[in-house]
Amino acid sequence: MTNIKVRFAPSPTGYMHIGNIRTALFNWLWAKKMGGKFMLRIDDTDSVRSKKEYEDYLRESLVWLGLTWEEEARQSARFEHYNEVTQKLIQQGRIYPCYETAEELEFKRKRAFAKGLPPIYDRQALNYTQEDIAKFEAEGRKPHYRFKLIQGEIAWNDVVRGWVKYEAQNLSDTIIIREDGSYLYHLPSVIDDCDFGITHIVRGEDHVTNTASQIQMFEAIGGKVPTFAHLPLLTGKEGKLSKRLGSLGVKDLKDNGVENMTICSFLAKLGTSEAIEPFYSLEDLAQSLDFSKIGRSQPKFDEEELKHFNLKYIHTLPYETVKDRVFVDEDFWEKIKANLEKVEDYKVWNNICNDQIEPVVEDTNFTSQAAKLLPQDNWNCDTFSVWINEVKTATGKKGKELFHPIRMALTGQENGPELKVLLLLIGYEKAFKRLNGIKA
Repeated sequence: MTNIKVRFAPSPTGYMHIGNIRTALFNWLWAKKMGGKFMLRIDDTDSVRSKKEYEDYLRESLVWLGLTWEEEARQSARFEHYNEVTQKLIQQGRIYPCYETAEELEFKRKRAFAKGLPPIYDRQALNYTQEDIAKFEAEGRKPHYRFKLIQGEIAWNDVVRGWVKYEAQNLSDTIIIREDGSYLYHLPSVIDDCDFGITHIVRGEDHVTNTASQIQMFEAIGGKVPTFAHLPLLTGKEGKLSKRLGSLGVKDLKDNGVENMTICSFLAKLGTSEAIEPFYSLEDLAQSLDFSKIGRSQPKFDEEELKHFNLKYIHTLPYETVKDRVFVDEDFWEKIKANLEKVEDYKVWNNICNDQIEPVVEDTNFTSQAAKLLPQDNWNCDTFSVWINEVKTATGKKGKELFHPIRMALTGQENGPELKVLLLLIGYEKAFKRLNGIKA
Protein backbone atom coordinates (compact mmCIF):
# COMPACT_ATOMS: atom_id res chain seq x y z
CA MET A 1 0.00 0.00 0.00
CA THR A 2 1.38 3.39 -1.00
CA ASN A 3 0.44 6.84 0.29
CA ILE A 4 -1.34 7.62 -2.97
CA LYS A 5 -4.94 8.61 -2.41
CA VAL A 6 -7.53 9.77 -4.89
CA ARG A 7 -11.13 10.83 -4.54
CA PHE A 8 -14.31 10.86 -6.55
CA ALA A 9 -16.37 13.85 -5.45
CA PRO A 10 -19.84 13.89 -7.04
CA SER A 11 -22.56 16.38 -6.20
CA PRO A 12 -25.89 14.60 -5.58
CA THR A 13 -27.80 17.26 -7.52
CA GLY A 14 -28.64 15.00 -10.48
CA TYR A 15 -28.33 11.43 -11.68
CA MET A 16 -24.83 10.09 -12.24
CA HIS A 17 -24.15 10.07 -16.00
CA ILE A 18 -21.56 8.62 -18.35
CA GLY A 19 -19.12 11.51 -17.88
CA ASN A 20 -19.20 11.08 -14.09
CA ILE A 21 -18.65 7.35 -14.50
CA ARG A 22 -15.52 7.95 -16.56
CA THR A 23 -14.06 10.29 -13.93
CA ALA A 24 -14.78 7.80 -11.13
CA LEU A 25 -13.29 4.98 -13.19
CA PHE A 26 -9.96 6.72 -13.87
CA ASN A 27 -9.61 7.63 -10.21
CA TRP A 28 -10.31 4.05 -9.11
CA LEU A 29 -7.96 2.54 -11.69
CA TRP A 30 -5.12 4.86 -10.71
CA ALA A 31 -5.54 4.03 -7.03
CA LYS A 32 -5.63 0.31 -7.76
CA LYS A 33 -2.58 0.38 -10.05
CA MET A 34 -0.51 2.36 -7.56
CA GLY A 35 -1.65 0.40 -4.53
CA GLY A 36 -3.36 3.47 -3.09
CA LYS A 37 -6.80 4.34 -1.71
CA PHE A 38 -9.99 5.44 -3.44
CA MET A 39 -12.23 7.80 -1.50
CA LEU A 40 -15.86 8.76 -2.09
CA ARG A 41 -16.63 12.35 -1.10
CA ILE A 42 -20.22 13.53 -1.33
CA ASP A 43 -20.11 17.23 -2.29
CA ASP A 44 -23.52 18.15 -0.91
CA THR A 45 -22.93 21.79 -0.02
CA ASP A 46 -25.92 22.73 -2.19
CA SER A 47 -28.66 21.81 0.29
CA VAL A 48 -31.45 22.92 -2.04
CA ARG A 49 -30.53 20.77 -5.04
CA SER A 50 -28.91 17.80 -3.28
CA LYS A 51 -31.29 14.85 -3.00
CA LYS A 52 -31.04 11.44 -1.38
CA GLU A 53 -32.37 9.72 -4.50
CA TYR A 54 -29.44 11.06 -6.52
CA GLU A 55 -26.96 9.95 -3.88
CA ASP A 56 -28.52 6.49 -3.67
CA TYR A 57 -28.33 6.20 -7.45
CA LEU A 58 -24.65 7.12 -7.62
CA ARG A 59 -23.77 4.71 -4.81
CA GLU A 60 -25.65 1.87 -6.49
CA SER A 61 -23.98 2.73 -9.80
CA LEU A 62 -20.48 2.69 -8.33
CA VAL A 63 -21.05 -0.61 -6.53
CA TRP A 64 -22.47 -2.28 -9.64
CA LEU A 65 -19.48 -1.09 -11.67
CA GLY A 66 -17.14 -2.51 -9.02
CA LEU A 67 -15.76 0.92 -8.09
CA THR A 68 -15.90 0.43 -4.33
CA TRP A 69 -14.26 2.83 -1.90
CA GLU A 70 -12.14 2.48 1.24
CA GLU A 71 -13.07 5.82 2.80
CA GLU A 72 -15.96 8.25 2.70
CA ALA A 73 -16.74 11.86 3.66
CA ARG A 74 -19.66 14.24 3.37
CA GLN A 75 -19.17 17.97 2.92
CA SER A 76 -22.42 18.96 4.64
CA ALA A 77 -20.96 17.59 7.89
CA ARG A 78 -17.93 19.86 7.69
CA PHE A 79 -19.33 23.39 7.47
CA GLU A 80 -18.00 24.35 10.89
CA HIS A 81 -14.47 23.51 9.80
CA TYR A 82 -14.89 25.37 6.48
CA ASN A 83 -16.03 28.43 8.43
CA GLU A 84 -12.94 28.30 10.67
CA VAL A 85 -10.58 28.17 7.70
CA THR A 86 -12.51 30.89 5.88
CA GLN A 87 -12.32 33.24 8.87
CA LYS A 88 -8.55 32.81 9.05
CA LEU A 89 -8.23 33.63 5.34
CA ILE A 90 -10.46 36.69 5.80
CA GLN A 91 -8.20 37.87 8.62
CA GLN A 92 -5.18 37.35 6.38
CA GLY A 93 -6.78 39.37 3.59
CA ARG A 94 -6.99 36.40 1.19
CA ILE A 95 -10.79 36.35 1.24
CA TYR A 96 -12.74 39.58 0.99
CA PRO A 97 -16.42 40.66 0.87
CA CYS A 98 -18.01 42.10 -2.27
CA TYR A 99 -21.34 43.90 -2.39
CA GLU A 100 -22.04 44.15 -6.13
CA THR A 101 -25.39 42.76 -7.22
CA ALA A 102 -25.70 40.18 -9.96
CA GLU A 103 -26.97 42.92 -12.30
CA GLU A 104 -23.97 45.14 -11.57
CA LEU A 105 -21.54 42.29 -12.19
CA GLU A 106 -23.26 41.46 -15.47
CA PHE A 107 -23.00 45.10 -16.53
CA LYS A 108 -19.25 45.03 -15.80
CA ARG A 109 -18.85 41.87 -17.90
CA LYS A 110 -20.67 43.39 -20.84
CA ARG A 111 -18.66 46.59 -20.60
CA ALA A 112 -15.41 44.60 -20.60
CA PHE A 113 -16.51 42.65 -23.67
CA ALA A 114 -17.43 45.88 -25.43
CA LYS A 115 -13.90 47.14 -24.85
CA GLY A 116 -12.39 43.89 -26.07
CA LEU A 117 -11.18 43.00 -22.58
CA PRO A 118 -11.51 39.68 -20.73
CA PRO A 119 -14.35 39.70 -18.17
CA ILE A 120 -12.09 39.77 -15.11
CA TYR A 121 -13.39 41.09 -11.81
CA ASP A 122 -11.97 44.58 -11.23
CA ARG A 123 -11.47 44.16 -7.48
CA GLN A 124 -13.51 47.29 -6.76
CA ALA A 125 -14.52 45.73 -3.43
CA LEU A 126 -10.96 46.06 -2.16
CA ASN A 127 -11.40 49.83 -2.22
CA TYR A 128 -14.60 49.97 -0.18
CA THR A 129 -14.55 52.38 2.75
CA GLN A 130 -16.39 51.70 5.99
CA GLU A 131 -18.96 54.25 4.82
CA ASP A 132 -19.45 52.31 1.55
CA ILE A 133 -20.01 49.06 3.42
CA ALA A 134 -22.41 50.70 5.87
CA LYS A 135 -24.39 52.13 2.96
CA PHE A 136 -24.59 48.75 1.21
CA GLU A 137 -25.78 47.05 4.36
CA ALA A 138 -28.32 49.79 4.97
CA GLU A 139 -29.68 49.02 1.52
CA GLY A 140 -30.11 45.41 2.62
CA ARG A 141 -27.26 44.07 0.49
CA LYS A 142 -25.47 40.94 1.62
CA PRO A 143 -21.89 40.28 0.51
CA HIS A 144 -20.50 37.45 -1.50
CA TYR A 145 -16.86 36.56 -0.81
CA ARG A 146 -13.94 36.15 -3.20
CA PHE A 147 -10.50 34.59 -2.89
CA LYS A 148 -7.75 37.10 -3.64
CA LEU A 149 -5.17 35.76 -6.09
CA ILE A 150 -1.55 36.80 -5.71
CA GLN A 151 -0.18 38.19 -8.95
CA GLY A 152 2.35 36.06 -10.82
CA GLU A 153 2.60 32.78 -12.69
CA ILE A 154 0.65 29.71 -11.59
CA ALA A 155 2.01 26.52 -13.15
CA TRP A 156 1.74 22.77 -12.70
CA ASN A 157 2.82 19.66 -14.58
CA ASP A 158 -0.46 18.02 -15.53
CA VAL A 159 -0.30 14.24 -15.97
CA VAL A 160 -2.44 14.47 -19.12
CA ARG A 161 -1.82 17.98 -20.48
CA GLY A 162 1.83 18.49 -19.56
CA TRP A 163 2.89 21.89 -18.26
CA VAL A 164 -0.02 24.29 -17.76
CA LYS A 165 0.62 27.96 -16.97
CA TYR A 166 -1.61 30.88 -16.05
CA GLU A 167 -0.89 34.48 -15.11
CA ALA A 168 -2.93 35.27 -12.03
CA GLN A 169 -3.65 38.80 -13.23
CA ASN A 170 -5.57 37.26 -16.15
CA LEU A 171 -7.93 35.41 -13.81
CA SER A 172 -10.86 36.64 -11.76
CA ASP A 173 -10.76 36.27 -8.01
CA THR A 174 -12.91 33.21 -7.44
CA ILE A 175 -16.22 33.55 -5.62
CA ILE A 176 -16.02 31.38 -2.50
CA ILE A 177 -19.29 32.12 -0.72
CA ARG A 178 -22.59 33.22 -2.25
CA GLU A 179 -24.78 36.04 -0.94
CA ASP A 180 -26.94 33.51 0.90
CA GLY A 181 -23.89 32.26 2.81
CA SER A 182 -23.59 28.95 0.97
CA TYR A 183 -20.23 27.71 -0.24
CA LEU A 184 -19.34 27.15 -3.86
CA TYR A 185 -17.24 24.16 -4.85
CA HIS A 186 -13.76 25.65 -4.68
CA LEU A 187 -12.55 26.21 -1.12
CA PRO A 188 -14.37 23.29 0.61
CA SER A 189 -12.87 20.99 -2.00
CA VAL A 190 -9.36 22.26 -1.30
CA ILE A 191 -9.83 22.02 2.47
CA ASP A 192 -11.06 18.44 2.12
CA ASP A 193 -8.22 17.45 -0.19
CA CYS A 194 -5.74 18.77 2.40
CA ASP A 195 -7.46 17.22 5.41
CA PHE A 196 -7.92 13.80 3.83
CA GLY A 197 -4.45 13.63 2.31
CA ILE A 198 -5.50 13.50 -1.35
CA THR A 199 -2.33 13.14 -3.39
CA HIS A 200 -3.73 12.95 -6.93
CA ILE A 201 -6.79 14.63 -8.46
CA VAL A 202 -8.25 13.21 -11.67
CA ARG A 203 -11.09 15.23 -13.17
CA GLY A 204 -12.42 16.78 -16.38
CA GLU A 205 -10.61 19.49 -18.30
CA ASP A 206 -13.44 21.90 -17.49
CA HIS A 207 -11.72 22.29 -14.11
CA VAL A 208 -8.37 23.45 -15.52
CA THR A 209 -8.95 27.14 -14.77
CA ASN A 210 -10.32 26.23 -11.34
CA THR A 211 -7.07 24.39 -10.67
CA ALA A 212 -5.04 27.56 -11.17
CA SER A 213 -7.02 29.32 -8.45
CA GLN A 214 -7.14 26.29 -6.20
CA ILE A 215 -3.36 25.87 -6.26
CA GLN A 216 -3.12 29.25 -4.51
CA MET A 217 -5.82 28.13 -2.07
CA PHE A 218 -3.76 25.04 -1.19
CA GLU A 219 -0.78 27.28 -0.56
CA ALA A 220 -2.82 29.80 1.44
CA ILE A 221 -4.00 27.18 3.96
CA GLY A 222 -0.61 25.50 4.13
CA GLY A 223 -1.55 22.35 2.26
CA LYS A 224 0.48 20.28 -0.16
CA VAL A 225 -0.58 20.78 -3.77
CA PRO A 226 -1.71 17.45 -5.25
CA THR A 227 -0.77 16.07 -8.65
CA PHE A 228 -3.44 16.90 -11.25
CA ALA A 229 -4.69 14.99 -14.28
CA HIS A 230 -7.35 16.70 -16.40
CA LEU A 231 -9.17 14.39 -18.80
CA PRO A 232 -10.60 15.66 -22.12
CA LEU A 233 -14.38 15.80 -21.89
CA LEU A 234 -16.56 13.30 -23.69
CA THR A 235 -18.61 14.55 -26.62
CA GLY A 236 -21.42 12.95 -28.58
CA LYS A 237 -20.87 11.40 -31.99
CA GLU A 238 -22.08 14.66 -33.56
CA GLY A 239 -19.10 16.44 -31.99
CA LYS A 240 -20.74 18.15 -29.03
CA LEU A 241 -22.06 17.14 -25.64
CA SER A 242 -25.62 16.05 -26.30
CA LYS A 243 -28.44 16.23 -23.78
CA ARG A 244 -28.77 12.46 -24.09
CA LEU A 245 -25.09 11.90 -23.30
CA GLY A 246 -25.28 14.29 -20.37
CA SER A 247 -28.08 12.26 -18.80
CA LEU A 248 -27.18 8.72 -19.89
CA GLY A 249 -26.75 6.76 -16.68
CA VAL A 250 -25.69 3.35 -15.46
CA LYS A 251 -29.29 2.18 -15.02
CA ASP A 252 -30.09 2.94 -18.68
CA LEU A 253 -27.14 0.85 -19.83
CA LYS A 254 -27.67 -1.95 -17.31
CA ASP A 255 -31.34 -2.25 -18.28
CA ASN A 256 -30.24 -2.66 -21.90
CA GLY A 257 -28.01 -5.59 -20.99
CA VAL A 258 -24.71 -3.72 -21.08
CA GLU A 259 -22.19 -5.40 -18.76
CA ASN A 260 -20.35 -3.44 -16.09
CA MET A 261 -16.94 -4.45 -17.45
CA THR A 262 -18.09 -3.50 -20.95
CA ILE A 263 -18.60 0.05 -19.70
CA CYS A 264 -15.31 0.12 -17.80
CA SER A 265 -13.27 -1.42 -20.64
CA PHE A 266 -14.81 0.94 -23.18
CA LEU A 267 -14.44 4.16 -21.19
CA ALA A 268 -10.89 3.37 -20.05
CA LYS A 269 -9.62 3.14 -23.63
CA LEU A 270 -11.91 5.63 -25.38
CA GLY A 271 -9.83 8.61 -26.48
CA THR A 272 -6.51 6.82 -26.02
CA SER A 273 -4.02 5.49 -28.56
CA GLU A 274 -4.92 1.95 -27.47
CA ALA A 275 -7.48 -0.35 -29.04
CA ILE A 276 -10.75 -0.80 -27.16
CA GLU A 277 -10.60 -4.44 -26.09
CA PRO A 278 -12.49 -6.46 -23.49
CA PHE A 279 -11.07 -6.68 -19.98
CA TYR A 280 -12.66 -9.18 -17.63
CA SER A 281 -11.52 -7.70 -14.31
CA LEU A 282 -10.95 -4.19 -13.01
CA GLU A 283 -7.60 -5.28 -11.61
CA ASP A 284 -6.32 -6.22 -15.07
CA LEU A 285 -7.76 -3.02 -16.50
CA ALA A 286 -5.98 -1.00 -13.80
CA GLN A 287 -2.61 -2.50 -14.68
CA SER A 288 -3.09 -1.36 -18.27
CA LEU A 289 -3.71 2.28 -17.27
CA ASP A 290 -1.26 4.66 -18.95
CA PHE A 291 -2.02 8.39 -18.85
CA SER A 292 0.60 9.07 -21.52
CA LYS A 293 -1.67 7.34 -24.04
CA ILE A 294 -4.63 9.66 -23.43
CA GLY A 295 -5.10 12.02 -26.38
CA ARG A 296 -5.73 15.73 -26.02
CA SER A 297 -8.75 15.83 -28.32
CA GLN A 298 -12.22 15.27 -26.90
CA PRO A 299 -13.26 11.64 -27.45
CA LYS A 300 -16.59 10.95 -29.10
CA PHE A 301 -18.88 8.67 -27.16
CA ASP A 302 -21.34 6.67 -29.26
CA GLU A 303 -23.91 4.64 -27.33
CA GLU A 304 -24.46 2.35 -30.32
CA GLU A 305 -20.72 1.69 -30.52
CA LEU A 306 -20.76 0.78 -26.83
CA LYS A 307 -23.64 -1.64 -27.37
CA HIS A 308 -21.83 -3.24 -30.31
CA PHE A 309 -18.74 -3.61 -28.14
CA ASN A 310 -20.95 -5.18 -25.48
CA LEU A 311 -21.82 -7.98 -27.92
CA LYS A 312 -18.12 -8.61 -28.52
CA TYR A 313 -17.56 -8.64 -24.79
CA ILE A 314 -20.37 -11.12 -24.07
CA HIS A 315 -19.33 -13.39 -26.93
CA THR A 316 -15.85 -13.72 -25.42
CA LEU A 317 -16.84 -13.89 -21.73
CA PRO A 318 -14.98 -16.69 -19.90
CA TYR A 319 -17.23 -18.98 -17.88
CA GLU A 320 -15.36 -18.07 -14.67
CA THR A 321 -16.67 -14.51 -14.88
CA VAL A 322 -20.35 -15.51 -15.17
CA LYS A 323 -20.62 -18.83 -13.35
CA ASP A 324 -22.32 -17.20 -10.37
CA ARG A 325 -24.94 -15.62 -12.64
CA VAL A 326 -25.81 -18.40 -15.09
CA PHE A 327 -27.22 -21.72 -13.96
CA VAL A 328 -25.64 -23.84 -16.67
CA ASP A 329 -22.37 -25.70 -16.88
CA GLU A 330 -19.26 -24.44 -18.66
CA ASP A 331 -19.79 -26.60 -21.74
CA PHE A 332 -23.29 -25.20 -22.28
CA TRP A 333 -22.11 -21.61 -21.77
CA GLU A 334 -19.24 -21.94 -24.23
CA LYS A 335 -21.59 -23.38 -26.87
CA ILE A 336 -24.28 -20.67 -26.69
CA LYS A 337 -22.51 -17.44 -25.65
CA ALA A 338 -21.64 -16.39 -29.23
CA ASN A 339 -25.35 -15.97 -29.94
CA LEU A 340 -26.35 -13.92 -26.92
CA GLU A 341 -27.24 -10.24 -26.94
CA LYS A 342 -27.46 -10.18 -23.13
CA VAL A 343 -25.99 -12.58 -20.61
CA GLU A 344 -29.52 -13.17 -19.29
CA ASP A 345 -30.51 -14.52 -22.72
CA TYR A 346 -28.76 -17.77 -21.80
CA LYS A 347 -32.10 -18.64 -20.15
CA VAL A 348 -33.78 -18.75 -23.58
CA TRP A 349 -31.41 -21.40 -24.87
CA ASN A 350 -31.36 -23.24 -21.56
CA ASN A 351 -35.16 -23.53 -21.81
CA ILE A 352 -34.99 -24.59 -25.45
CA CYS A 353 -32.45 -27.31 -24.77
CA ASN A 354 -33.65 -28.57 -21.40
CA ASP A 355 -37.36 -27.75 -21.06
CA GLN A 356 -40.41 -28.54 -23.15
CA ILE A 357 -41.17 -26.33 -26.14
CA GLU A 358 -43.83 -26.37 -28.80
CA PRO A 359 -42.01 -27.21 -32.07
CA VAL A 360 -42.77 -25.18 -35.19
CA VAL A 361 -43.20 -27.72 -37.97
CA GLU A 362 -43.40 -26.24 -41.47
CA ASP A 363 -43.23 -29.46 -43.49
CA THR A 364 -44.45 -32.54 -41.59
CA ASN A 365 -43.32 -35.04 -44.23
CA PHE A 366 -39.83 -33.56 -44.40
CA THR A 367 -39.18 -33.31 -40.64
CA SER A 368 -40.63 -36.76 -39.90
CA GLN A 369 -38.36 -38.22 -42.57
CA ALA A 370 -35.44 -36.37 -40.95
CA ALA A 371 -36.45 -37.87 -37.59
CA LYS A 372 -36.28 -41.40 -38.98
CA LEU A 373 -32.72 -40.78 -40.13
CA LEU A 374 -31.61 -39.33 -36.78
CA PRO A 375 -29.03 -41.71 -35.20
CA GLN A 376 -29.86 -42.91 -31.69
CA ASP A 377 -26.42 -43.74 -30.31
CA ASN A 378 -22.79 -42.60 -30.15
CA TRP A 379 -23.43 -38.88 -30.58
CA ASN A 380 -20.39 -36.66 -31.03
CA CYS A 381 -19.33 -33.44 -32.76
CA ASP A 382 -19.73 -35.10 -36.17
CA THR A 383 -23.25 -36.41 -35.56
CA PHE A 384 -25.04 -33.43 -37.04
CA SER A 385 -23.02 -33.23 -40.27
CA VAL A 386 -23.36 -36.98 -40.91
CA TRP A 387 -27.11 -36.85 -40.20
CA ILE A 388 -27.84 -33.70 -42.25
CA ASN A 389 -26.00 -35.14 -45.26
CA GLU A 390 -28.18 -38.24 -45.07
CA VAL A 391 -31.28 -36.02 -44.88
CA LYS A 392 -30.05 -34.00 -47.83
CA THR A 393 -29.48 -37.15 -49.92
CA ALA A 394 -32.81 -38.67 -48.96
CA THR A 395 -34.96 -35.57 -49.55
CA GLY A 396 -33.04 -33.68 -52.22
CA LYS A 397 -33.35 -30.48 -50.18
CA LYS A 398 -30.46 -28.10 -49.64
CA GLY A 399 -29.66 -24.63 -48.31
CA LYS A 400 -32.44 -22.84 -46.49
CA GLU A 401 -35.02 -25.47 -47.50
CA LEU A 402 -32.91 -28.01 -45.70
CA PHE A 403 -31.81 -26.16 -42.58
CA HIS A 404 -34.67 -23.78 -41.78
CA PRO A 405 -37.46 -26.36 -41.19
CA ILE A 406 -35.12 -28.40 -38.99
CA ARG A 407 -34.08 -25.36 -36.94
CA MET A 408 -37.71 -24.32 -36.43
CA ALA A 409 -38.71 -27.82 -35.38
CA LEU A 410 -35.81 -28.25 -32.98
CA THR A 411 -35.80 -24.76 -31.43
CA GLY A 412 -38.86 -22.79 -32.54
CA GLN A 413 -36.41 -19.94 -33.34
CA GLU A 414 -35.42 -18.36 -36.64
CA ASN A 415 -31.81 -17.94 -35.56
CA GLY A 416 -29.40 -19.10 -32.90
CA PRO A 417 -26.30 -21.18 -32.25
CA GLU A 418 -25.18 -23.64 -34.91
CA LEU A 419 -27.46 -26.63 -35.22
CA LYS A 420 -24.51 -29.01 -34.81
CA VAL A 421 -24.02 -27.46 -31.34
CA LEU A 422 -27.70 -27.34 -30.41
CA LEU A 423 -28.40 -30.92 -31.44
CA LEU A 424 -25.91 -32.22 -28.88
CA LEU A 425 -27.45 -30.02 -26.17
CA ILE A 426 -31.04 -31.02 -27.00
CA GLY A 427 -30.34 -34.75 -27.16
CA TYR A 428 -31.91 -37.57 -29.17
CA GLU A 429 -35.22 -37.99 -27.32
CA LYS A 430 -36.29 -34.34 -27.48
CA ALA A 431 -34.98 -33.89 -31.02
CA PHE A 432 -36.86 -36.96 -32.28
CA LYS A 433 -40.16 -35.84 -30.75
CA ARG A 434 -39.84 -32.24 -31.94
CA LEU A 435 -39.08 -33.30 -35.50
CA ASN A 436 -42.33 -35.27 -35.33
CA GLY A 437 -44.25 -32.25 -34.10
CA ILE A 438 -44.52 -33.45 -30.51
CA LYS A 439 -44.05 -31.00 -27.63
CA ALA A 440 -40.87 -32.02 -25.84
